[in-house]
Amino acid sequence: MSTLLYKIGKTAFRKPGYFIIGWVIILGIVISMISINGVHISSEMKIEGTESQKVLDQLAKELPTASGGQGSVVFKAPDNERLDTPERTAAIMKGVSEVYGLDKVINPADYAAAQANNSGASADAAQARNMAQSATASPPPYGPFMVNNVPVPGLLISSDGSTALFQFQFTIEQSAITQDVFDSVIQSVMKVEEGTQIKVLPGETLKSVSIGVGSAEIVGLVIAVIVLLITLGSVVAAGLPLITALLGVAIGVGGAFSISKFVDMPSVTSVLALMVGLAVGIDYALFIVNRQRRMIIDGRLSAQEATARAIGTSGSAVFFAGLTVIIALCGMLVIGLTFLSTMALVAAATVLINVFVALTLLPALLGLVGERICSKKARAKAINSSEASSHGVANRWVKFVIKHRWATVIAIILVLGFAATPITKMEMGIPGASSANLDTDARQSYDVISKGFGEGFNGPLILVAEPRNASAKMTPELLGGLAMELQGQNNVAQVSPLGMTEDLAIFSLIPKTGPNNQLTKTLVNDLRSADSNMAKTYDVKLGVTGLTAVNIDMSAKLAQVFPIYVGIIILLSLIILLLVFRSIIVPIKATIGFLLSILATFGMTTAVFQWGWLHSLFGFDTGGPLLSFMPIIVTGILYGLAMDYQVFLVSSMRESYVHGHRGTESVIHGYNQVSRVVVAAAVIMVSVFAGFIFTDDVMIKQIGFTLAVGILVDAFIIRMALVPAIMAMFGDKAWSLPKWLDRILPNLDVEGEKLIASLNAQNEVKSQSGSKS
Repeated sequence: MSTLLYKIGKTAFRKPGYFIIGWVIILGIVISMISINGVHISSEMKIEGTESQKVLDQLAKELPTASGGQGSVVFKAPDNERLDTPERTAAIMKGVSEVYGLDKVINPADYAAAQANNSGASADAAQARNMAQSATASPPPYGPFMVNNVPVPGLLISSDGSTALFQFQFTIEQSAITQDVFDSVIQSVMKVEEGTQIKVLPGETLKSVSIGVGSAEIVGLVIAVIVLLITLGSVVAAGLPLITALLGVAIGVGGAFSISKFVDMPSVTSVLALMVGLAVGIDYALFIVNRQRRMIIDGRLSAQEATARAIGTSGSAVFFAGLTVIIALCGMLVIGLTFLSTMALVAAATVLINVFVALTLLPALLGLVGERICSKKARAKAINSSEASSHGVANRWVKFVIKHRWATVIAIILVLGFAATPITKMEMGIPGASSANLDTDARQSYDVISKGFGEGFNGPLILVAEPRNASAKMTPELLGGLAMELQGQNNVAQVSPLGMTEDLAIFSLIPKTGPNNQLTKTLVNDLRSADSNMAKTYDVKLGVTGLTAVNIDMSAKLAQVFPIYVGIIILLSLIILLLVFRSIIVPIKATIGFLLSILATFGMTTAVFQWGWLHSLFGFDTGGPLLSFMPIIVTGILYGLAMDYQVFLVSSMRESYVHGHRGTESVIHGYNQVSRVVVAAAVIMVSVFAGFIFTDDVMIKQIGFTLAVGILVDAFIIRMALVPAIMAMFGDKAWSLPKWLDRILPNLDVEGEKLIASLNAQNEVKSQSGSKS
């Protein structure tokens, strides 16, 4: 491997034009494809095989109009005033009528007419609705919005007349609704505000999908540039990692956008690829450039030879570090969720591109720069710092850790264990309006609905009942009985039969509790139970769907597959680390260290985003559930990145061992060689990820925070302290391998031992030939 990469590095340095033009052509192709196909993103996060998705698929097949997504809008009168004045009523009715006239929105009049043609099903539903209302223990604090003594479909008004809730249904599933449809609805209802003093608050389901790069992310890049300047000491050297990383991200993310016309591309996909691509792209190039400069200064090599050797040695570490990230991301494919697979593949492809860019384009750019990569001032400064390195901070720190190795290990376990304790209370879900910032329309709509109608109106459920016996038919008596029975269930605020066919009946059910409440999850599970008294009494099977049920099922599904996913990536990565380090202790130690860091990371994320600790510092007002797919995404990314540091740090220790250092000396020497650049790489990654904490979208905020904290913990506590302490405990035994295993494992020569030996031999032959002549 190292020999092949050495040749690639040397060729790229000698003939940079070919490589640079090649990558420019690839970028041009990506840009051309985007201009032709356009960019198409969606908010779709469909969970195949879940109960809610099965019901949606069934409705889409048998009763398409009932499978659509749901929308809501709140109309709020000024304090101590009512909405049902003639002028305000007229404005509300105009807005409601305009929404019902939009494409992709169900008009209740048309729906009622279609149901009436279905063997009187509309009348049966109305009768069942009346029966359900009569079963209510007490009258609700709201009622239908009346115009000329006729209730307006989909419109409720609070008992004090100050608030109206407009709920309607789309003709297509929530995940398939495009942004232009949402915008049309919002434009129609916002007209109600004109000259009426009515406050219009669109609900969370109409929230715009607007995830992009803002000023906070740019600040992260600025910090990365500063760290590069400090670490590499020149503008030219610092600029190269940034250029290569940006190109890799442009091709990776741009490539995903270019095919988004043909592949469903969740909106969070590009942000995830951007996060990971920038972080690894800058880090990989930093390791190679730093190694090249060290060889120029310490080894007195030419820029060409130093570049080729840096690609052959550090390039090997970059290749396998990138491979661990890719494996960790691709492990998500086994979960079988389309939206997660898409995110994983795009992020993995972006990492792969950054690896290839670092191994081919970077040496070509170094070829253009030539000997200018190290100025005379930089060489003198580096020599002085090298001479003082044995007395530097890193050297003193690693010697302190090794001297107090047992105390260090115990202290780290105790501290990280304490930080992980909140994980026992971690709640997974989809952060929504209930945890949005107080000044947003979604949060204000949620609070107004909760106050005027009850929290459950923020998360209505759709129920589908069908006879268990295939020969049985749905009857008006069965419909009415089910409606009454449902109304009598615990935690049910309102039941509204929507219609029926001979084979099934459809109900809208409003829980008393909010979408993320545990009691709502219990209600959904109870309704689905085939052993419930209701299911047995009426001999029916109940299916539950709707956005709330979909989110509940998503969280449950992801929690179920998470241990499997972790097991797969750990197993595959252990194999890679075994091959790279030819050691059993090192891979096991690396995995244990990662598990400590990831548990502590999730514990701190729970304390901040669920419990609300330091919420004002991170730009949110209310705690809420953690994003259900965040643990899988973050675990995959952090595992890959943690193994990056593991590969760079421990491969340096192994290189020291291979070149004659023994015991703790190899640990100290290897640590001193790369600790500075590992710290710089970690600071860069943290800066990039932390920039996403201050976006408006809470999902990206949580992911950015978790990744930033995860890198901080793993790089500075695990790799910079725990790793040298444990390596010192085992000494040379850390590199031992059973003889039978040593014989069958291929020698990948990540440290470049064979390469350096071959080059030294060639130089010796040349030297002898020169002396003879």
